[in-house]
Amino acid sequence: MKALLRAPQRLSISVEEYVDRMKAGWLGQMVGVGWGAPTEFRYQGTIIPEKDLPAWRPEMVNQFWQDDLYVEMTFLRTLERYGLGVSIRQAGIEFANSRYPLWHANWQGRENLRNGIAPPDCGHPRFNAHADDIDYQIEADFSGLIAPGIPQAAIDLGEVFGRLMNYGDGVYGGQFVGGMYAVAFFEREPIKIVEAGLQCIPRQSQYAEAIRDVLRWYRQYPNDWQHTWELVERKYNRSPEYRRFSCTGGDFNIDAKLNGAYIVMGLLYGQGDIERTIEVSMRCGQDSDCNPSSAAGILFTTIGYSRLPERFWSHLDTKAAFAHSDYTFEKVAQACTRLARQVVVRYGGRVERDGAGKEVWWIPVKPPRPSRLVQSWSPEPAMNVRYTPREMARIRELSWARALMQSFEQWAPGWTLLDCGEDMEPGLRDEWNGRRNVFVTHPLNRHTACRIVRTTRLSEGKRAMLRLTVGHHPQGDWTLVVRVNGEEALRRTVGRETSREGWLDVGVDLSRYAGQEAHIELLNEPSGWAWEAGYWEKIELEE
Repeated sequence: MKALLRAPQRLSISVEEYVDRMKAGWLGQMVGVGWGAPTEFRYQGTIIPEKDLPAWRPEMVNQFWQDDLYVEMTFLRTLERYGLGVSIRQAGIEFANSRYPLWHANWQGRENLRNGIAPPDCGHPRFNAHADDIDYQIEADFSGLIAPGIPQAAIDLGEVFGRLMNYGDGVYGGQFVGGMYAVAFFEREPIKIVEAGLQCIPRQSQYAEAIRDVLRWYRQYPNDWQHTWELVERKYNRSPEYRRFSCTGGDFNIDAKLNGAYIVMGLLYGQGDIERTIEVSMRCGQDSDCNPSSAAGILFTTIGYSRLPERFWSHLDTKAAFAHSDYTFEKVAQACTRLARQVVVRYGGRVERDGAGKEVWWIPVKPPRPSRLVQSWSPEPAMNVRYTPREMARIRELSWARALMQSFEQWAPGWTLLDCGEDMEPGLRDEWNGRRNVFVTHPLNRHTACRIVRTTRLSEGKRAMLRLTVGHHPQGDWTLVVRVNGEEALRRTVGRETSREGWLDVGVDLSRYAGQEAHIELLNEPSGWAWEAGYWEKIELEE
């Protein structure tokens, strides 16, 4: 009898069942982030009222432009190109060459890489003030989805990809999430999945402490998730001891462990129900699209694509590509299957055929070995590693940025382009919306405007006018700001309400600066972070 009750020494899964569950995991991410997107960071330090929850609509599933999905495409492509043994330096080069918008730890890590700070220093707290942020946690799903029943693989992948932007708890959050996905291929009970994920991270970390607390409070208050939320809020959002490396203060908290606690609350209090899992994780607030995305992805993996309700997959566009990649939903599934087959063999498993000729994977059961404990508020010394000149030559972003600036300077002589973001493919267009030779810019990120600058001495006794013709994308708007010597001379929304047929003519009188040196800044400032590109047909300084 004892032999019958022992844990299995190996697991098995057919490739068909693997694909079904893996595709469900990707779909769950898309459902969770799509459902929660209207609430993201709108509720900080407070529970989202039930009346303010968005209603699920099947078309919400098509979330191909979300950062917690498109970053994963870079990691998958890196593994496909260079194999499971890819070095962290090579992974850093691939990440540095990405051209999508990023924020917090991701953005700083990539900037560090582009400036020659090689991994793992690019995610070290000395160089990255966001090292404990949520970033790798929201994009580690791939690591578990290609590691069925092999949480160690998710841990090891976190040491390669997580350290490109995070450190300490920031890395452990991704390893925890990846470990839960790996276990979800074979385990249905949420509490066991969470406990298994907990085995993937250092026990002494604050992240592990937060997950243990949520498990304990769930057992004490199994029918009152809001009371557990209050306990989490008091300890992990309000206490300075647990915000020792927060990148911001106040109610806004993008720390990995706080948001990880919200993932776990959704899984535990959802008790296997899809809607309740997503709603609890979402209503906890803060990063309330990424957290239900992870919770739903893990839960969907336990269910399988073929067993999901139709309302979650009926409108999925299988031909659309994830932003900044050529991966469609089906291509992602194919890539994951190829990589998972390699993971199984690499970690001691076997790929065989059963009596019917169907492919079956046999996977040994081994306890995970967590990474070493490090803490962002008291880090180990940085390694002071840099990319070599040869490696830097492979980071194309440097040449891309130079080429963009040179192209702009040819288009607008005397003006310089700074802080131009990469979204919406900035650069010169031969034609846009009926106008010729239009230059497209984009804000660097949600908080940083793209700037066009010029310093010139205006003639004494002459009237000086700055004349601009600017346009907007049909689906968005942006804010045009003109500053002269640090003073704001104009602020105007460029959008459907203010432009005629997509174009706006603006004149700014600079006569008061006659005889002086004038430092002029034109800002393509974000207004809501949706289709924020600025379209410039004319920039002229007349005297």
